[in-house]
Amino acid sequence: MILTLVGNNSYSLGNDLKSAANDFIEKYGDLSIEQFEEHELNLDRLKESLLSPPFLSGKKLLILRQLSKNKEFNESFEQIFNQIPDSTDVILLEPKLDKRLKIYKLLNRKTDFRIYPELSENELKLWLVSETKERGGNINSNDAQYLISRIGLNQQLISNELDKLLLYDNNITHSTIELLTESTPQSTIFQLLEAAFNGKVKDVFSIYSEQRSLKIEPQNIIGMLTWQLNILALIKTAGERSLSLVASEAKLNPYVLSKSQVIARRLTLNQIKQSVFEILKLDVLSKSVNVDVDEALKNYLLELAY
Repeated sequence: MILTLVGNNSYSLGNDLKSAANDFIEKYGDLSIEQFEEHELNLDRLKESLLSPPFLSGKKLLILRQLSKNKEFNESFEQIFNQIPDSTDVILLEPKLDKRLKIYKLLNRKTDFRIYPELSENELKLWLVSETKERGGNINSNDAQYLISRIGLNQQLISNELDKLLLYDNNITHSTIELLTESTPQSTIFQLLEAAFNGKVKDVFSIYSEQRSLKIEPQNIIGMLTWQLNILALIKTAGERSLSLVASEAKLNPYVLSKSQVIARRLTLNQIKQSVFEILKLDVLSKSVNVDVDEALKNYLLELAY
């Protein structure tokens, strides 16, 4: 068996890796497993491990992480691949395997090739409701959506937060989510920008104060606001292209674009350009003259609100 696990969904990929390894251990024990990290990918040692027979066991399992980063091994892999004996099982972990590489085509053609993309917002919400029930708890769809908007789209991170919430109370609610979890800075900066463009001045200052209390520096907030404004500009200039195509071209998660689309629809391209121009001026000023960046950034957000 040669299994290739590809994709940036570490939660699903990790679960399948654990399942495959546990199945092997049940049959052959854990002494017949070897693991190689990226920095350990020495060609001679790998060849020896892949081609040599197992010791005191019917089979052995090799777990190879990010093999594609080893140029020397990539060039030799097809020849080595064809010599791997049936007594050796291999699992290759490749979170970011480039489709243009020869090794991608080889593995896709000749191994059990599994791809683990990040879930869409809706898929993640359905998973969260189901997974909470599976773990003996309960969360409704609205609160699942709230947790995702607060934490982000990382399934592994949400799984960790779910464990924490269930330890506190099996019935997960809006209030327990607020009590026990913290918004990721990027998610909150989106909320800050959304509040500003909606003219919600009170919310703007509340979110901004929360960011500063979390030790997020004004320069970091400027950087994240610039990133969000760039996304709005991408959406506004996308023309007839779909969000999924824009996301692919810009190497962004489609969830990030879909979340920003609501704001982009309410703004003109000139408004977005002006917002980018003003924050660029603020960024330059903050680095070149003696200016109170906190106050300047608050004034910038107020101008967006009005």
